[in-house]
Amino acid sequence: MKRELVERELTTEGPRRAGSAQGKRRTVTVNVGESPLAWLHARGHLDDRLFDAGEALRGDYERAQLSANVTMRWDPVRVKSTGERGLTPTERQVAAKRRFDEAIAHAGRGLDDILWRVVCANEGLPDAEKALGWPVRSGKLVLRIALERVAEYYRIR
Repeated sequence: MKRELVERELTTEGPRRAGSAQGKRRTVTVNVGESPLAWLHARGHLDDRLFDAGEALRGDYERAQLSANVTMRWDPVRVKSTGERGLTPTERQVAAKRRFDEAIAHAGRGLDDILWRVVCANEGLPDAEKALGWPVRSGKLVLRIALERVAEYYRIR
């Protein structure tokens, strides 16, 4: 993970997002390159299993967003393979989209919003809770439940 440290003004709601902290009374250094999932894991709110499940989900989400080839491919036809080793880039994209959709479906109704916002869109928990209209500090518990189900789907022990 790339570290991108920025100094921000510290307010009662947390670090101020806009502007710099020059000349302010209280400041904090924030790593803006850190994902909300990595932040929760680094502070002991998520164990390794849940963090790995979230990273697997994010990996499939990012792989599924790759654009398809525009030109014709003249590769030989694949007859047998194990896993994704013999797949074309388009086939890998389709497989990642299928895994992502299945993992979200396995998490269950109502948990897809928090998974997408925090894991895939890198939205912070307070912002996700506010956008979903949830009570403050409820997102962490719901995210843990959702990541437990995603870990079951990916068979992460």
